[in-house]
Amino acid sequence: MGTQPPLMTRVKVDHAKRSNDSDVAVLRFSGDITGTSNDAVFKAYRKIPAGASKLVFDFSKVEYINSSGIALVIELLMAAKKDNRTIQSFGLSPHFQKVFVMVGLNQYTHQHPDEASACAAFD
Repeated sequence: MGTQPPLMTRVKVDHAKRSNDSDVAVLRFSGDITGTSNDAVFKAYRKIPAGASKLVFDFSKVEYINSSGIALVIELLMAAKKDNRTIQSFGLSPHFQKVFVMVGLNQYTHQHPDEASACAAFD
């Protein structure tokens, strides 16, 4: 039996579900995040309004992130920092939460158990 091909990355730009957090943009990732995800990720990132300074990354539907995907997330976090955006995240599996800590991504985004707590962290 061979290895299954990666699931295509999909990224949707959304707004926080709570009405009082309507100024929070949410990037909802699904599928796998790999080196082939660059176009989908940055196409979605460019759709975020320039004035949006609060971002939430929703990883709850991500199946897998490889090392190239981690590098892509780092690139995305650096772009957001350059654009003076604050990022909160939720939905990573316990394994990928550990990976984010090991590679130092927790200095750019904090992990939360759900979207509501990620949005509340901006207050």
